[in-house]
Amino acid sequence: MSPAARGATIRMSDVARAVGVSAMTVSRAFKGDDSVRPETRDKILRKAEELGYVFDATAANLRQNRTGFVAVTVPTIDSANFAQTVRALTQGLAREGLQILLANTEYDPAQEEAVIAQLLRRKPEAVVLTGGQHTPRTRQLLRASKLPIVQLWDLPDDPLDHVVGFSNAASIGLLVDHLVSRGRRRIGFLGGDSDRDPRGRQRRAGFVAALARHGLETFRLAPLGEPPISMAAGAAALDALLARHPDTDAVIGVSDLVAFGALAECQRRRIAVPGTLALAGFGNYEIGAVCAPRLTTVDAHAERIGAEAAQLVGALLNGDRSGPPRRIEIPPALIIRETSGEPR
Repeated sequence: MSPAARGATIRMSDVARAVGVSAMTVSRAFKGDDSVRPETRDKILRKAEELGYVFDATAANLRQNRTGFVAVTVPTIDSANFAQTVRALTQGLAREGLQILLANTEYDPAQEEAVIAQLLRRKPEAVVLTGGQHTPRTRQLLRASKLPIVQLWDLPDDPLDHVVGFSNAASIGLLVDHLVSRGRRRIGFLGGDSDRDPRGRQRRAGFVAALARHGLETFRLAPLGEPPISMAAGAAALDALLARHPDTDAVIGVSDLVAFGALAECQRRRIAVPGTLALAGFGNYEIGAVCAPRLTTVDAHAERIGAEAAQLVGALLNGDRSGPPRRIEIPPALIIRETSGEPR
């Protein structure tokens, strides 16, 4: 009588015996080891499912002094962009036999510092961080860990280790250049005023630099306050901007969410978009392609960032880490839609 029929716990040795291979071969098959022939792996996995065997990855990792997970931090779980990055990262790491342990830092450097300390106590195999600015203590902890570190969504001047990202400043420069080509000259910017959102500050700095390059006024800036940002904050920021500068003819939001709030405020006030006021955002949220009018934006390729990071982590854990840190730059793309209007 088989162990399953007797109601006994199914062991790896039972699967090995049923297939006619060693327990080591079964273990290698479950871990995706290339030394196991595909037909043998398929046979082992089918027999394991038939017997009801569940591979204990935790025990296997402990025997190899591995934990099988990668620590990941994001500033908010409410952002569609960060969700896309995390999804692609999770899928890519799963192909390497790794899972993620996700932490939300709420745009708070002190909270990120505490979270990193907690995550490192769990012995991750690598750490993936959103952004390039961290407290001195966070940087010290990460460097002392000797783990592979990957920073996302930024191109920091002083990276901790490896980087997968883009220039937030250059991204907004694309939008400014586009709006100027459409004949807009009095352009405002919503957001980028909080020290807790360094990517937003970089976008605002890129906005100011791009306007200066075109010889245009750079003072049409409306604050949003502390993140996380919202559509309501975008609507309020546009209201404040137009109260001070009613002749503004174009506005860029620090994110699509802010731009959607500004668009809603325009509709409430019956301001014609793009006739009277052109609008643009950042992030290429799905709703931007179907709202009316459709939103001009910048696509930062959130999913590709996650996929590239997963591939990089896998290569670092499975190969030689002695080479120089990798810097993978993913150029953003301008997505031209209806809210920026036709050339004037």
